Amino acid sequence: MPAERTQRLWRALGFADVPEDDPAFTDADVTALARLSALIDSGFVAPGAEASIARAMGQSLSRLADWQTDMLAALVTAAAEGEDARPDVEADVVRSTELLLPLMSELQDYVWRRHLAANAGRLFLAAPGTVDRRELAVGFADLVGYTSRSRGMGGRELGAMVEDFEGTAADVIARHRGRVVKTVGDGVLFTCEEPVAAVEIALRLPEEWAAADRPPLRVGAAFGTVLTRLGDVYSPVVNLASRLTSLARPSTVLVDHELARQLRGVRDYRVRPLRRVSVRGYDHLQPWLVRRRGAEEGAAPGVAAFEALLDEIADDVLGDGGPGDDAPGDDAPGADPPPGGAPP
Repeated sequence: MPAERTQRLWRALGFADVPEDDPAFTDADVTALARLSALIDSGFVAPGAEASIARAMGQSLSRLADWQTDMLAALVTAAAEGEDARPDVEADVVRSTELLLPLMSELQDYVWRRHLAANAGRLFLAAPGTVDRRELAVGFADLVGYTSRSRGMGGRELGAMVEDFEGTAADVIARHRGRVVKTVGDGVLFTCEEPVAAVEIALRLPEEWAAADRPPLRVGAAFGTVLTRLGDVYSPVVNLASRLTSLARPSTVLVDHELARQLRGVRDYRVRPLRRVSVRGYDHLQPWLVRRRGAEEGAAPGVAAFEALLDEIADDVLGDGGPGDDAPGDDAPGADPPPGGAPP
Protein backbone atom coordinates (compact mmCIF):
# COMPACT_ATOMS: atom_id res chain seq x y z
CA MET A 1 0.00 0.00 0.00
CA PRO A 2 1.20 3.55 -0.62
CA ALA A 3 2.66 5.18 2.50
CA GLU A 4 0.16 8.05 2.38
CA ARG A 5 -2.72 5.56 2.45
CA THR A 6 -1.42 3.72 5.51
CA GLN A 7 -0.77 7.04 7.25
CA ARG A 8 -4.32 8.17 6.54
CA LEU A 9 -5.72 4.96 8.01
CA TRP A 10 -3.36 5.16 11.00
CA ARG A 11 -4.62 8.65 11.82
CA ALA A 12 -8.25 7.60 11.22
CA LEU A 13 -7.78 4.94 13.90
CA GLY A 14 -6.82 7.76 16.28
CA PHE A 15 -3.05 7.23 16.48
CA ALA A 16 -0.39 9.96 16.33
CA ASP A 17 2.28 9.99 13.64
CA VAL A 18 5.37 7.94 14.45
CA PRO A 19 8.90 9.34 13.80
CA GLU A 20 10.64 7.67 10.88
CA ASP A 21 13.33 6.00 13.01
CA ASP A 22 11.04 4.61 15.73
CA PRO A 23 10.56 0.82 15.53
CA ALA A 24 6.85 1.14 16.35
CA PHE A 25 5.29 -1.34 13.92
CA THR A 26 5.12 -5.12 13.95
CA ASP A 27 3.89 -7.98 11.81
CA ALA A 28 0.45 -7.44 13.37
CA ASP A 29 0.19 -4.05 11.62
CA VAL A 30 1.08 -5.60 8.27
CA THR A 31 -1.50 -8.33 8.87
CA ALA A 32 -4.16 -5.72 9.68
CA LEU A 33 -3.52 -3.97 6.35
CA ALA A 34 -3.79 -7.31 4.57
CA ARG A 35 -7.14 -7.96 6.28
CA LEU A 36 -8.41 -4.55 5.19
CA SER A 37 -7.30 -5.18 1.62
CA ALA A 38 -9.16 -8.51 1.65
CA LEU A 39 -12.35 -6.79 2.87
CA ILE A 40 -12.07 -4.19 0.09
CA ASP A 41 -11.38 -6.85 -2.55
CA SER A 42 -14.44 -8.79 -1.37
CA GLY A 43 -16.66 -5.75 -1.95
CA PHE A 44 -17.75 -5.66 1.71
CA VAL A 45 -15.89 -2.37 2.29
CA ALA A 46 -16.08 0.23 -0.46
CA PRO A 47 -12.65 1.66 -1.33
CA GLY A 48 -13.75 5.18 -0.37
CA ALA A 49 -15.21 4.08 2.97
CA GLU A 50 -12.10 2.53 4.53
CA ALA A 51 -11.08 5.67 6.45
CA SER A 52 -14.61 6.21 7.77
CA ILE A 53 -14.78 2.64 9.05
CA ALA A 54 -11.33 2.94 10.62
CA ARG A 55 -12.41 6.17 12.32
CA ALA A 56 -15.60 4.62 13.73
CA MET A 57 -13.72 1.58 15.05
CA GLY A 58 -10.93 3.70 16.48
CA GLN A 59 -13.26 6.00 18.38
CA SER A 60 -15.28 3.13 19.86
CA LEU A 61 -12.30 1.01 20.88
CA SER A 62 -10.29 3.99 22.14
CA ARG A 63 -12.88 4.60 24.84
CA LEU A 64 -12.81 0.93 25.77
CA ALA A 65 -8.99 0.98 25.94
CA ASP A 66 -9.07 4.09 28.17
CA TRP A 67 -11.35 2.30 30.60
CA GLN A 68 -9.23 -0.86 30.62
CA THR A 69 -6.05 1.17 31.17
CA ASP A 70 -7.67 2.83 34.18
CA MET A 71 -8.40 -0.64 35.57
CA LEU A 72 -4.79 -1.70 35.10
CA ALA A 73 -3.61 1.57 36.69
CA ALA A 74 -5.75 0.84 39.73
CA LEU A 75 -4.15 -2.59 39.91
CA VAL A 76 -0.66 -1.06 39.86
CA THR A 77 -1.59 1.47 42.55
CA ALA A 78 -3.07 -1.21 44.81
CA ALA A 79 0.01 -3.40 44.42
CA ALA A 80 2.41 -0.53 45.17
CA GLU A 81 0.66 1.24 48.07
CA GLY A 82 -1.13 -1.36 50.17
CA GLU A 83 0.06 -2.93 53.39
CA ASP A 84 1.10 -5.96 51.35
CA ALA A 85 3.08 -3.86 48.86
CA ARG A 86 5.51 -6.02 46.91
CA PRO A 87 8.89 -4.96 45.56
CA ASP A 88 8.36 -6.62 42.16
CA VAL A 89 5.31 -4.56 41.19
CA GLU A 90 6.25 -4.32 37.51
CA ALA A 91 6.63 -8.07 37.16
CA ASP A 92 3.26 -8.62 38.88
CA VAL A 93 1.55 -6.16 36.52
CA VAL A 94 3.08 -7.83 33.47
CA ARG A 95 1.89 -11.23 34.67
CA SER A 96 -1.59 -9.87 35.41
CA THR A 97 -1.77 -8.20 32.01
CA GLU A 98 -0.74 -11.38 30.22
CA LEU A 99 -3.57 -13.16 32.02
CA LEU A 100 -6.27 -10.49 31.71
CA LEU A 101 -5.84 -9.20 28.15
CA PRO A 102 -6.77 -12.50 26.43
CA LEU A 103 -9.85 -12.74 28.66
CA MET A 104 -10.93 -9.18 27.78
CA SER A 105 -10.29 -9.84 24.09
CA GLU A 106 -12.51 -12.94 24.16
CA LEU A 107 -15.24 -11.05 26.00
CA GLN A 108 -15.09 -8.17 23.49
CA ASP A 109 -15.43 -10.64 20.62
CA TYR A 110 -18.47 -12.25 22.31
CA VAL A 111 -20.22 -8.89 22.87
CA TRP A 112 -19.53 -7.82 19.27
CA ARG A 113 -20.96 -11.07 17.89
CA ARG A 114 -24.04 -10.75 20.10
CA HIS A 115 -24.71 -7.21 18.85
CA LEU A 116 -24.15 -8.38 15.27
CA ALA A 117 -26.72 -11.13 15.79
CA ALA A 118 -29.19 -8.68 17.36
CA ASN A 119 -28.96 -6.41 14.31
CA ALA A 120 -28.97 -9.13 11.66
CA GLY A 121 -32.77 -9.16 11.39
CA ARG A 122 -32.68 -5.78 9.65
CA LEU A 123 -30.93 -7.39 6.67
CA PHE A 124 -34.07 -9.37 5.85
CA LEU A 125 -36.73 -6.83 6.83
CA ALA A 126 -35.38 -3.80 4.96
CA ALA A 127 -36.36 -3.09 1.38
CA PRO A 128 -33.48 -3.14 -1.14
CA GLY A 129 -31.38 0.00 -0.95
CA THR A 130 -32.99 1.21 2.30
CA VAL A 131 -30.97 -0.69 4.91
CA ASP A 132 -29.40 2.55 6.17
CA ARG A 133 -32.70 4.50 6.29
CA ARG A 134 -35.17 3.49 8.97
CA GLU A 135 -38.23 4.75 10.76
CA LEU A 136 -37.00 5.33 14.31
CA ALA A 137 -37.83 7.22 17.45
CA VAL A 138 -34.84 9.34 18.54
CA GLY A 139 -34.51 10.61 22.10
CA PHE A 140 -32.14 12.79 24.10
CA ALA A 141 -31.90 12.64 27.89
CA ASP A 142 -30.08 15.59 29.44
CA LEU A 143 -29.03 16.35 33.03
CA VAL A 144 -30.35 19.78 34.04
CA GLY A 145 -27.77 22.09 35.62
CA TYR A 146 -24.93 19.62 35.10
CA THR A 147 -22.30 22.27 34.33
CA SER A 148 -22.89 24.39 37.44
CA ARG A 149 -23.19 21.35 39.69
CA SER A 150 -20.05 19.68 38.35
CA ARG A 151 -17.92 22.76 39.17
CA GLY A 152 -18.35 22.13 42.88
CA MET A 153 -17.70 18.38 42.74
CA GLY A 154 -14.46 16.50 43.21
CA GLY A 155 -13.16 14.12 40.57
CA ARG A 156 -14.31 10.96 42.34
CA GLU A 157 -17.75 12.38 43.11
CA LEU A 158 -18.25 13.59 39.55
CA GLY A 159 -17.02 10.29 38.13
CA ALA A 160 -19.44 8.37 40.36
CA MET A 161 -22.39 10.52 39.26
CA VAL A 162 -21.55 10.11 35.56
CA GLU A 163 -21.15 6.35 36.04
CA ASP A 164 -24.52 6.15 37.82
CA PHE A 165 -26.18 8.18 35.06
CA GLU A 166 -24.75 6.10 32.22
CA GLY A 167 -25.57 2.88 34.08
CA THR A 168 -29.18 3.92 34.73
CA ALA A 169 -29.65 5.09 31.14
CA ALA A 170 -28.16 1.91 29.65
CA ASP A 171 -30.33 -0.29 31.88
CA VAL A 172 -33.61 1.50 31.12
CA ILE A 173 -32.95 1.79 27.38
CA ALA A 174 -31.91 -1.85 26.95
CA ARG A 175 -34.85 -3.06 29.07
CA HIS A 176 -37.27 -1.51 26.57
CA ARG A 177 -35.43 -2.63 23.41
CA GLY A 178 -33.80 0.68 22.67
CA ARG A 179 -30.19 1.34 21.67
CA VAL A 180 -27.73 3.77 23.23
CA VAL A 181 -26.11 5.60 20.33
CA LYS A 182 -23.71 7.57 22.53
CA THR A 183 -23.25 9.11 25.94
CA VAL A 184 -21.24 12.22 26.71
CA GLY A 185 -21.13 13.20 30.37
CA ASP A 186 -24.45 14.90 30.90
CA GLY A 187 -26.42 13.49 27.97
CA VAL A 188 -27.41 10.29 26.24
CA LEU A 189 -28.74 9.81 22.71
CA PHE A 190 -30.88 6.74 22.12
CA THR A 191 -33.04 5.25 19.39
CA CYS A 192 -35.94 2.81 19.43
CA GLU A 193 -37.89 1.07 16.69
CA GLU A 194 -41.19 1.13 18.57
CA PRO A 195 -42.62 4.62 19.29
CA VAL A 196 -44.46 3.46 22.43
CA ALA A 197 -41.30 1.81 23.79
CA ALA A 198 -39.38 5.05 23.15
CA VAL A 199 -41.93 7.03 25.17
CA GLU A 200 -41.75 4.49 27.99
CA ILE A 201 -37.96 4.91 28.03
CA ALA A 202 -38.36 8.69 28.07
CA LEU A 203 -40.74 8.57 31.05
CA ARG A 204 -38.82 5.98 33.04
CA LEU A 205 -35.43 7.67 32.74
CA PRO A 206 -36.35 10.70 34.93
CA GLU A 207 -38.35 8.46 37.29
CA GLU A 208 -35.56 5.97 37.94
CA TRP A 209 -32.83 8.61 38.04
CA ALA A 210 -34.61 10.91 40.49
CA ALA A 211 -32.87 11.38 43.87
CA ALA A 212 -32.27 14.29 46.23
CA ASP A 213 -28.52 14.37 45.52
CA ARG A 214 -28.86 14.18 41.71
CA PRO A 215 -29.66 16.84 39.13
CA PRO A 216 -33.04 16.27 37.46
CA LEU A 217 -33.32 14.78 34.00
CA ARG A 218 -35.31 16.04 31.01
CA VAL A 219 -36.05 14.20 27.77
CA GLY A 220 -37.04 15.15 24.23
CA ALA A 221 -38.01 12.66 21.52
CA ALA A 222 -39.18 12.66 17.89
CA PHE A 223 -40.12 10.06 15.29
CA GLY A 224 -39.36 9.78 11.59
CA THR A 225 -36.92 8.64 8.92
CA VAL A 226 -33.35 8.42 10.16
CA LEU A 227 -30.09 7.74 8.32
CA THR A 228 -27.90 5.26 10.20
CA ARG A 229 -24.21 5.42 9.37
CA LEU A 230 -21.25 3.80 11.14
CA GLY A 231 -23.28 3.36 14.30
CA ASP A 232 -24.45 6.99 14.43
CA VAL A 233 -27.76 8.56 13.37
CA TYR A 234 -28.40 11.61 11.19
CA SER A 235 -31.68 13.30 10.32
CA PRO A 236 -33.81 16.39 10.98
CA VAL A 237 -35.51 14.05 13.48
CA VAL A 238 -32.29 14.09 15.56
CA ASN A 239 -32.22 17.87 15.40
CA LEU A 240 -35.88 18.08 16.42
CA ALA A 241 -35.39 15.79 19.42
CA SER A 242 -32.50 17.99 20.52
CA ARG A 243 -34.62 21.13 20.31
CA LEU A 244 -37.41 19.52 22.32
CA THR A 245 -34.94 18.51 25.03
CA SER A 246 -33.74 22.09 25.38
CA LEU A 247 -37.37 23.22 25.82
CA ALA A 248 -38.35 20.56 28.37
CA ARG A 249 -38.60 21.44 32.04
CA PRO A 250 -36.80 19.28 34.63
CA SER A 251 -38.28 15.77 34.97
CA THR A 252 -40.59 16.19 31.96
CA VAL A 253 -40.82 14.64 28.50
CA LEU A 254 -41.58 16.55 25.29
CA VAL A 255 -42.24 14.88 21.92
CA ASP A 256 -42.95 16.06 18.39
CA HIS A 257 -46.30 15.86 16.60
CA GLU A 258 -45.50 12.58 14.84
CA LEU A 259 -44.50 10.76 18.02
CA ALA A 260 -47.55 12.18 19.82
CA ARG A 261 -49.71 10.89 16.94
CA GLN A 262 -48.24 7.41 17.42
CA LEU A 263 -49.63 7.45 20.97
CA ARG A 264 -53.25 7.81 19.84
CA GLY A 265 -55.33 5.08 21.42
CA VAL A 266 -52.61 4.08 23.90
CA ARG A 267 -54.44 4.37 27.21
CA ASP A 268 -51.33 4.45 29.41
CA TYR A 269 -50.31 7.97 28.37
CA ARG A 270 -51.72 11.46 28.07
CA VAL A 271 -50.42 13.94 25.50
CA ARG A 272 -51.02 17.68 25.67
CA PRO A 273 -50.05 20.34 23.13
CA LEU A 274 -48.02 23.19 24.59
CA ARG A 275 -47.60 26.75 23.39
CA ARG A 276 -45.81 27.03 20.07
CA VAL A 277 -42.28 28.41 20.19
CA SER A 278 -39.67 29.43 17.65
CA VAL A 279 -36.20 28.00 18.09
CA ARG A 280 -33.18 27.96 15.82
CA GLY A 281 -34.05 25.82 12.82
CA TYR A 282 -37.79 25.58 13.57
CA ASP A 283 -40.46 28.24 13.32
CA HIS A 284 -43.61 27.76 15.41
CA LEU A 285 -42.48 24.44 16.84
CA GLN A 286 -45.34 22.58 18.56
CA PRO A 287 -44.10 20.57 21.56
CA TRP A 288 -46.32 17.90 23.07
CA LEU A 289 -46.08 17.06 26.76
CA VAL A 290 -46.33 13.34 27.57
CA ARG A 291 -47.20 11.99 31.01
CA ARG A 292 -48.73 8.89 32.49
CA ARG A 293 -52.42 8.65 33.26
CA GLY A 294 -52.60 9.29 37.00
CA ALA A 295 -54.68 7.27 39.43
CA GLU A 296 -55.25 10.46 41.40
CA GLU A 297 -57.55 11.94 38.77
CA GLY A 298 -60.68 10.84 40.67
CA ALA A 299 -59.58 12.67 43.83
CA ALA A 300 -61.26 15.93 42.87
CA PRO A 301 -64.75 16.19 41.36
CA GLY A 302 -64.73 16.95 37.67
CA VAL A 303 -61.00 16.29 37.15
CA ALA A 304 -61.54 13.05 35.25
CA ALA A 305 -64.21 14.65 33.05
CA PHE A 306 -61.95 17.63 32.32
CA GLU A 307 -59.02 15.36 31.43
CA ALA A 308 -61.29 13.33 29.17
CA LEU A 309 -62.31 16.52 27.36
CA LEU A 310 -58.66 17.47 26.89
CA ASP A 311 -57.97 13.95 25.60
CA GLU A 312 -60.72 14.39 23.06
CA ILE A 313 -59.34 17.74 21.87
CA ALA A 314 -55.79 16.37 21.62
CA ASP A 315 -57.05 13.33 19.75
CA ASP A 316 -58.87 15.55 17.26
CA VAL A 317 -55.75 17.63 16.63
CA LEU A 318 -53.58 14.54 16.18
CA GLY A 319 -56.17 12.84 14.01
CA ASP A 320 -56.34 15.77 11.63
CA GLY A 321 -52.58 15.92 11.41
CA GLY A 322 -52.71 19.47 12.75
CA PRO A 323 -50.65 22.33 11.41
CA GLY A 324 -47.02 21.44 10.78
CA ASP A 325 -45.03 21.52 13.97
CA ASP A 326 -41.76 21.08 12.15
CA ALA A 327 -41.59 24.27 10.09
CA PRO A 328 -37.83 24.05 9.56
CA GLY A 329 -35.47 26.95 9.13
CA ASP A 330 -32.33 26.97 7.02
CA ASP A 331 -30.38 24.61 9.27
CA ALA A 332 -33.01 21.94 9.75
CA PRO A 333 -31.36 19.23 7.59
CA GLY A 334 -28.37 19.06 9.95
CA ALA A 335 -28.31 17.42 13.34
CA ASP A 336 -27.06 19.99 15.83
CA PRO A 337 -25.52 18.93 19.13
CA PRO A 338 -28.00 18.17 21.88
CA PRO A 339 -28.15 20.31 25.01
CA GLY A 340 -25.25 19.89 27.37
CA GLY A 341 -22.56 19.41 24.72
CA ALA A 342 -23.19 15.82 23.53
CA PRO A 343 -22.27 15.56 19.83
CA PRO A 344 -25.01 14.64 17.33
